[in-house]
Amino acid sequence: MVKVVFVRHGQTEWNVSGRYQGQSDVALSAAGVDQAEKLAANFPVAHIDAIYSSDLIRARVTAETVAKRFALEVNLEPAFRELSFGDWEGLTYEQIVASWPDAMKNFLAHPDILNIPHGESFPEVQQRAMSRLQELIQKHEGQTIMIAAHGAVLRTMLTAALHMPLQYLWSIRQFNTAVNIVRYDAEGNPTVELLNSTAHLGELR
Repeated sequence: MVKVVFVRHGQTEWNVSGRYQGQSDVALSAAGVDQAEKLAANFPVAHIDAIYSSDLIRARVTAETVAKRFALEVNLEPAFRELSFGDWEGLTYEQIVASWPDAMKNFLAHPDILNIPHGESFPEVQQRAMSRLQELIQKHEGQTIMIAAHGAVLRTMLTAALHMPLQYLWSIRQFNTAVNIVRYDAEGNPTVELLNSTAHLGELR
């Protein structure tokens, strides 16, 4: 059995302004740093054997904040980077709709077939993330690990754990520093124990 604690990064200024970050390397806001510190102080499991993180700074700093509590190093993993939004990065939803109305028709209804100009598709993101996740599950048999990543890439791994088609990935909420816990048995079969928890922030959502 392997327990994986999936964590979304803390808030950024682009989260507040509604800009699509993708693989743009946007830092945590002051509020995001505070969220990461609260996560570390109120982490939902007592022991972690290893911490992995997207190499983008917002996920890395979130992971490093938790790592300090457990005296661990953070292993950087490009496979857990956010989906590349290509030409849409740095733009708001309204700006994207104005310039790419046909492409955006699929954003909420059919993300599984969404075509982002010069970006990635959700199936591509799921493939790269799940491939690395399966390697880590095999490596850490009998242990608990944490993976710090991003809203879209986390949803692709969680839909896989829930046996959901990618079409419905937006049915899963992922707040900043949300915690999700999935247990994988010896055959790699997942059991979801926690989804989108922000109890560590002491706030009702």
